[in-house]
Amino acid sequence: MSYILDFLIDLGIQKKMASYLATIITIAGIALICMLANWLTKKVVLRVITPYVGKSKLQWRRFLLERRVIHKLSHIVPAIIIYYFSFSFPTYQHLIAKGVMIYMVVVMLIVLDALLDMLNDVYTTYDISKMRPIRGYIQVVKIVVFIVGGILVISNLIGESPIILLSGIGALSAVVMLIFKDSILGLVAGVQLTSNDMVRVGDWISMPKYGADGDVLDISLNTVKVQNWDKTITTIPTYALISDSFINWRGMQASGGRRIKRSVHIDAASIGFCTPEMLEKFKGIHLLSDYILDKEREIRHYNEEHEIDTANRVNGRALTNIGVFRAYLQRYIEEHPKVHKGLTRMVRQLEPGEHGLPLEIYAFSNDTAWAVYEGLQSDIFDHIFAVAPEFGLRIFQSPSGADMRGMLQGERSSTNY
Repeated sequence: MSYILDFLIDLGIQKKMASYLATIITIAGIALICMLANWLTKKVVLRVITPYVGKSKLQWRRFLLERRVIHKLSHIVPAIIIYYFSFSFPTYQHLIAKGVMIYMVVVMLIVLDALLDMLNDVYTTYDISKMRPIRGYIQVVKIVVFIVGGILVISNLIGESPIILLSGIGALSAVVMLIFKDSILGLVAGVQLTSNDMVRVGDWISMPKYGADGDVLDISLNTVKVQNWDKTITTIPTYALISDSFINWRGMQASGGRRIKRSVHIDAASIGFCTPEMLEKFKGIHLLSDYILDKEREIRHYNEEHEIDTANRVNGRALTNIGVFRAYLQRYIEEHPKVHKGLTRMVRQLEPGEHGLPLEIYAFSNDTAWAVYEGLQSDIFDHIFAVAPEFGLRIFQSPSGADMRGMLQGERSSTNY
């Protein structure tokens, strides 16, 4: 700057005015150099690096470019130039140096934030990331980094050692814990969730208390993001997965089968012994022919062995329409191509009640997709409702308005008669 000042004085400009002009010219020159250096860094260096990184097969190089780490790091160049030229302003050199140091700390914080995000991006490309996510830990590291950066900035401003500020924060530990309560709880919960393998990204979880029923999209330090089946997003506090109960459907998905557990109610008044005509009819059913022949042979042998008088149908053993129907349904679900053959398949009677006798289908589909599962359930029970009358059985349902009108009309007809 002294050279510029001497040059301006030689031109005949007053010393005071020349001093102001020299300062302005120096500042403008430094600013121009900073802009030029920044432009060279971004346009030249980045233009050379970008094609090389973009074509690289290494994942970290691609994410390095996507997170703009080099772009953000380039902001340090103007700060170095300003710091180098700060000697031109001896009166303000200390303040300039302090400002440059604060600026560089902020830039480094931004760069470290981008690097941590890049680390998480690289980690998510591996399969283990679904089992052991590190997003929560990275957020903890970010908090620590920003706290340290904030301490360095404040200590630089007030001109005190960072150790003094750290000792002050120790005295305010209760306040710090209150401020970061959710983060601390989230960190502890994240460690427990990960170590116990309670939930992973991609798991289907249900948590009615928070209205969550869908796939886990993200597990962070403070929240777990769930995309519900209606495509809405629910966020759950991470520590709530430890303090409250939730259902994880991963086991069902891993087994390859989804449970069907539904009942149909049979009108108890329609249950009775099978007549010879009914048995002959049932022998013509492909799934029952062998069963009927074996049962007839078994019952005849039992009755003859115990000399039972079969003239009265109450004596001895006999086939019932509900028993034959249950045997038919058992064979039907065993032969169904969409029912899982390696898991439990069962047709059972539940405790009868005011709605008749419940007959429950307990089986598993061989496809866990929701639409396929619901389609299979519908197919099975469509068939049950349609085939029950062939066995002389009636499906129970409460009387409707049409039933009541039919009864009233019948009563009127009989009264008129």
